[in-house]
Amino acid sequence: MNPRTRFLLPLAIAAAILAVSTASIFIRFAQMDGAPSLVIAALRLTFASVLIAPITLSRHPGELKRLTRTEMLLAVFSGFFLAVHFATWISSLEFTSVASSVVFVSTGPLWVALLSPMLLREHITRTALIGLALALVGGAIIGLSDACVWDGGLACPALGDILQGQAMWGNFLALAGAWAVTGYLIIGRKLRAGMPLLPYIFLVYGIAAVVLMIIMFASGSSPLGFAPQTYGWIFLLAAIPQLIGHSTYNWALKYLPAALVAVTTLGEPVGSAVLAFFILGETPSPATIAGGVFILAGIILASSRKQKSE
Repeated sequence: MNPRTRFLLPLAIAAAILAVSTASIFIRFAQMDGAPSLVIAALRLTFASVLIAPITLSRHPGELKRLTRTEMLLAVFSGFFLAVHFATWISSLEFTSVASSVVFVSTGPLWVALLSPMLLREHITRTALIGLALALVGGAIIGLSDACVWDGGLACPALGDILQGQAMWGNFLALAGAWAVTGYLIIGRKLRAGMPLLPYIFLVYGIAAVVLMIIMFASGSSPLGFAPQTYGWIFLLAAIPQLIGHSTYNWALKYLPAALVAVTTLGEPVGSAVLAFFILGETPSPATIAGGVFILAGIILASSRKQKSE
């Protein structure tokens, strides 16, 4: 890695976290306008694919033509996993609480860390594992903060209330979302080692868009008939969180271990809380602030020079 890239990486990751953190804001506005979650997800990837199609097809036709059958197959799987991540995680919110969903879907970095040594031969150091643990604890605190109330003492729902009935199905869907994003990041790490960024994200986002469109139509939803401002919110969702945020994560996969990139994605709820405070007037709870401290400490520890040199 050259010095310029080493200097840009932390800045790029910080920008990616900030960009991805805007997703919940744009989704909230689109949902308030009546757009179903699956429609939002499908149009998000469709708009992103259309936006990068001209520059990719004009500047990288050679790279696309030279893709091997194995690379194409891996790109298909990566796009499929990305689509499944959005579909399962968004659908989980129909059956379980936001708190439980966030806790289960935030386990993605754990699965990446467990599978990277086997699938990518990337050694996870002790310092990185400690950082991962801190970030996961922070994610769990933020997730559970919505479910717990203070009434003369902290009262949280019993574990049995989470793991039963429809809630159990919703929790499983959120966990499936974590597994899907694990596949997306691990395959991305493998492909980005030899594939330029634009051809990779063009293929992956395009495949994800097709899969989500199929799921959307199968669910009986339609992408038509919404107000212009609704499409405007979804366009911003495609342009900022997807093309800037997710694409920067994919750029970083060429230089950083998949587990480290996965850990940095846990910064999203922290950034979302900050943006919600300024844009929506939502004051973060003490638990959210505490969870954010754990997440940021974990990200800093996992990406420290010490862990890189172990």
